[in-house]
Amino acid sequence: MPPSSEVEKEDKADRGVVLHPTSTVFDSSTERPSRFNARKAAVFVADLNAVALALLVANIIHQWVKPADPVEPRTYFWLFVLTFPIWPISFTRQYLYRARHIARSADEAERVVKAIFYGFMGVFAISIFSQVILSRVLALEAFFLMVLFVGIERAIARYLFKKARTQGENLRNVLIVGKNNEGAFVREMLDKDPSHGYKVLGYLEDQLPGGIDDLVNTGQALAAIKEAKAGGVIIAATGIEVATSNQLIRTLTENDVHVELSSTLCDIASDRLTIRPLGRFPMVYIEPVERGGWRASAKQAFDYLLGTILFLGTLPILIGAMIGIKATSPGPVFFKQVRVGRDGEEFEVYKLRTMVIDAEQQLDNVRHLNEAKGPIFKIKDDPRITKIGGILRKTSIDELPQFINVLRGEMSIVGPRPALPSEVEQWQPVLRNRLRVQPGITGMWQVGGRLDGDGDGDDYGQLDLYYVDNWTLVTDLTIILRTVPAVLLQKGSY
Repeated sequence: MPPSSEVEKEDKADRGVVLHPTSTVFDSSTERPSRFNARKAAVFVADLNAVALALLVANIIHQWVKPADPVEPRTYFWLFVLTFPIWPISFTRQYLYRARHIARSADEAERVVKAIFYGFMGVFAISIFSQVILSRVLALEAFFLMVLFVGIERAIARYLFKKARTQGENLRNVLIVGKNNEGAFVREMLDKDPSHGYKVLGYLEDQLPGGIDDLVNTGQALAAIKEAKAGGVIIAATGIEVATSNQLIRTLTENDVHVELSSTLCDIASDRLTIRPLGRFPMVYIEPVERGGWRASAKQAFDYLLGTILFLGTLPILIGAMIGIKATSPGPVFFKQVRVGRDGEEFEVYKLRTMVIDAEQQLDNVRHLNEAKGPIFKIKDDPRITKIGGILRKTSIDELPQFINVLRGEMSIVGPRPALPSEVEQWQPVLRNRLRVQPGITGMWQVGGRLDGDGDGDDYGQLDLYYVDNWTLVTDLTIILRTVPAVLLQKGSY
């Protein structure tokens, strides 16, 4: 007679219940996949080089600016040499070598600053124990230089990673679990944009003889994943039952398969999500949208300050462009057009004139050349544009007068694209939420969904709605920083 445990296993197997097959699935003698990644190793080395360069430059500058420092330069040199191991530890503790923690550039920048700050706390602690008084001026110089150098190095690394992924390199092979609308949406998103870092091999259900019913046999599911040579799975939460997903996740995570769980939440910033326990469930709390209070006041003050600085700083360029327009084509220098602002209020937006005088009258003649989808009208090589107008558009100099709209309180530096009244008339009701905030000179669509060769304008509504619901000052700063390379690289036109 078999032991009671074996009888219990046979009984549950007869009833279609499969116990967690740890002993049959995981073999401790099996070699686990290597976690070494050459590209991550290169980033690690680049980080250390950026840190070393920042410390060296800071030391040189400090001795040049303040040669009367009572502490000898070599003392500082040896202090930084002895404390150098702090930096890789600090960077690692901030998860700067795990892609899932730095998916967004803003998250990566925040972690870089934190890692450097905590690193300097360690340096100060060691300087106190070694009785070396570390100059606060030197520390500040080194801190800002380190943020600058590591930030630039990380931006280059992010660009190279994204470029490699768009070329089909450095992608993680994954299978999607859950062949329903949610699973199909996730697959379409990943297939469309490989820069996310995934290559979808298909659905796990399709790899199993009995389809989704075979998912209850986690050993068979794991074997199918290994056979497909997938490094991970993405589970559509609405695609399979709770008990099946729990058992599957347990088995896969114990056998070095990366597991990610999607949700029905879409276009909600991760900053607004807080995961907390509620009984046996990890519950996701969604922070409410806040458009008023101190954040709104801070954004307004930021707009006035930065708008004034940028307007005065670019005034010579603006004057030169105005002279060029007047000298090369008849008509006014400025072009004023009615746009729809916050809460549906109309205002006149200012731009430098880049088209012929009767451009509005010629609109019907070129309407068939529209390259954008949806309510947007945009032509890459519009025949109505003057020669100097083409230059002004490619460099976005024609947008400089909009700083006047910012200073008048009609626009913001960052926000949704200001729409024409004719566009607003074609909007779906949900798109009218764009009018809850002020339109901006630049925004998520301008830097992330600008019209390139494909001429696809479908994303502009989704990107603007995402901004309206999730904006923060950090988001604004990130968009402003991304605007500069977007303009210099001439990726589309505003």
